[in-house]
Amino acid sequence: MNYQMPQENPLFSNNKTQPVNKDIERRREDAWKIMLVDDEQGIHDVTVLALRKFQFQGKGIQFLHAFSGEQACQLIQQHPDTALILLDVVMETDDAGLKTVRYIREQLKNKFVRVVLRTGQPGSAPETQVIQDYDINDYKDKTELTVQKLNTVMYASLRSYRDIMAIEQNRTGLERVIASTSDLFKTYELDQFVSGLLLQIASVMNLNKDALFAGASSFLAGCEQLQVEKNPQIITGTGRFKGFNGKYINQVLRDEDVALIEKAIQQKTVISKKGQCVFYFENKQGSYGVIFLSGCLQIDPLNKRLMKLFTTNISIAYDNVSLYQEIEDTQHEVILTLGTIAEFRSKETSEHVNRVARYSELLALKSGMDSIEAKLIQLASPMHDIGKIGIPDSILHKPGKLTDAEFEIMKTHCQIGYDMLKKSNRPILKTAATIAFEHQEKWDGSGYPHGKSAEGIHIYGRITAIADVFDALGSDRCYKKAWPLNKILEFFHDQRGKHFDPLLTDIMLDNLDDFLEIRKL
Repeated sequence: MNYQMPQENPLFSNNKTQPVNKDIERRREDAWKIMLVDDEQGIHDVTVLALRKFQFQGKGIQFLHAFSGEQACQLIQQHPDTALILLDVVMETDDAGLKTVRYIREQLKNKFVRVVLRTGQPGSAPETQVIQDYDINDYKDKTELTVQKLNTVMYASLRSYRDIMAIEQNRTGLERVIASTSDLFKTYELDQFVSGLLLQIASVMNLNKDALFAGASSFLAGCEQLQVEKNPQIITGTGRFKGFNGKYINQVLRDEDVALIEKAIQQKTVISKKGQCVFYFENKQGSYGVIFLSGCLQIDPLNKRLMKLFTTNISIAYDNVSLYQEIEDTQHEVILTLGTIAEFRSKETSEHVNRVARYSELLALKSGMDSIEAKLIQLASPMHDIGKIGIPDSILHKPGKLTDAEFEIMKTHCQIGYDMLKKSNRPILKTAATIAFEHQEKWDGSGYPHGKSAEGIHIYGRITAIADVFDALGSDRCYKKAWPLNKILEFFHDQRGKHFDPLLTDIMLDNLDDFLEIRKL
């Protein structure tokens, strides 16, 4: 069959700025995007007709239409995931197609899309020269491009695009894994690590990107209380499962998919059915996790072995993360306990140090600190008053105003706290030493113990000062009743640039609702 068709066919639009009939194109989200670039409407029409039933790997075609090189350049920017461009050479200029190739490859840096030149004037663009000088993937004369040859071009181009994208997905997954490896045992990096591995799995097994990693609550928590739970919680997902972290599988998946996962959990093995596949694994504590993959047409023995190796390594990683988390939680609990010792001596509740810790982290984050440093401040700030251990009860418990002599003794709690903590090389304790030493300094230099001012006060001290005073004013103490919120806000407005860092004060006031949420705890 020759590549010809009458222009007056009623199935197609004659308006070159509009795409042809949408029903014939069978547009679907999972279709292969094919761009037709030609200034002749008839070429668009006959190509669509010839390929109307074409499918590759169970997916149809979504046609994109351009009638000039300029339109093609705009269209590829909007659809960078185009798999194949069938590109005319001579359009608005004799070399419009060749300029389009240069733009796609050199300006947009799109090396993935397959480009096949179709020309009716081979003399204007000699094949040998074009193949050598331009990054194209095939060259066809329109007069010899039959339906059969067009189908051959489609299969060859889409196979090439599929394989290139599989390699790219694998590379992307590896980059994410490598970026996360150094911080693998930090819980806030684990989602990124597993997400990268899911992307790798989908690439290696030639699947789509729809995958999720889920575990029982006991698996997430690193404990054994809920080992028999049959409704695992989604830890991370890719593709259509992205963004469902924390939800249970029966909230996201179809009933038949949930049943497949339950069967894998019950049998503790790999289960696959109707294109879906579930891999089950356990950690040393007996808690389980599952990986659910969508789009598995077949799983060969090699891929099963790879998946089993992956799940084994994930189990080991989670065992280590659980241990790391237990150590970190224990450390945090010890620090909170130390921080509350002084509060108990002052006959206050331990909730003060908890709230100060939360306020401090929130203010650090809102001021632009990264999450790691903000977490460090949160862990260290409960020990801001640890030096009060060395202050006599008669001063700590005095219900009225302190005398000048008594206040001089009270002021020594900053130095006492610093001396207790300064010898440690641990980041949390070093931060706590700084906070204990400087949280009573004031922006205008009127604070203690050394009268530091402005940015001469460490930002850890400036942050904790705001957190400590905000909570103290809103709490009952042995020497005063809690202030109402309006009076507290008046105080901070008045002390902005005097007692407190003005910028940090503004941040606190601008985010007051978030601070008040913590205050409710």
